Amino acid sequence: MEYLPARQILVRNKSTQWFGTDCTMNLYRGCCHGCIYCDNRSECYHNEDFDTVRAKAGALELLRDELRRKTRPVLVGMGSMSDPYNPFERELELTRRALMLLHAYGCGVAVATKSDLILRDAGLYADLQTQAPVICKVTVTTVEEALAARIEPGAPSPARRLGAVERLSQKGIFSGVLLMPVLPFLEDSEENVLHVVDAAADAGAKFIYPGFGMTLRDRQRGYYYKQLDRLWPGLREKYERRYGARYCCPSPWGKALWETFSGRCRERGLLYEMKHIVSAAKRPYTDSQLTFFDM
Repeated sequence: MEYLPARQILVRNKSTQWFGTDCTMNLYRGCCHGCIYCDNRSECYHNEDFDTVRAKAGALELLRDELRRKTRPVLVGMGSMSDPYNPFERELELTRRALMLLHAYGCGVAVATKSDLILRDAGLYADLQTQAPVICKVTVTTVEEALAARIEPGAPSPARRLGAVERLSQKGIFSGVLLMPVLPFLEDSEENVLHVVDAAADAGAKFIYPGFGMTLRDRQRGYYYKQLDRLWPGLREKYERRYGARYCCPSPWGKALWETFSGRCRERGLLYEMKHIVSAAKRPYTDSQLTFFDM
């Protein structure tokens, strides 16, 4: 494992709108899931070798010192720039030990992952949830195994990820599914979206949060189009005609998908709007206990 120098672990968020988080924490840099669509390949992130996972040197010591200086506990987001449950985490346990520190300082966590390795730390999430909000988000954009193997070749299968949601939910941990990105012309059919919604509900998810479309810019676009040429010849031209050089690339059927998606979520009892997801996660913690978690 290669280690990168680090001066800071907790980065203050400009807004708490994304799952109510105050800070973002990334203990690793890079990812080995190989997802063909990942925005983190973009030039603005200055990661020249994104497919190689590197750990941040002294991350846990830095985190402990930063938590000590906090005047109040915070809700920490994990998984924005690298999956906290990459295969190296099994041995290094940086994420596991960071969760222990968050628990020691009374903080909450909103974690995003594509790995069922999150189950190793189910007990820690349960402990954290006794004192602060916990939101476990597992990304599933299709339940079709063959399609997932093409677009996310290094990630655990959708079945394994949904199994993780089920087991987390069985332990009473506030868990759900990130249905994003829903790739235009590949995943943005009503059939695909409804299959994911039903699978999430069957797994006991409390919520499912969607993104009907994707982003495309500079190196991210170049890499994605190269993969389209390899896996689905001719599809690249469809993207170029539809989106040109645009960064935001919504599904052409986004409005109809939203109506279908939201209707099925209501039928299955799933939360699907951010404000309701955050509110439900924070509801058990009264103002007298955790006023710092108020939105």
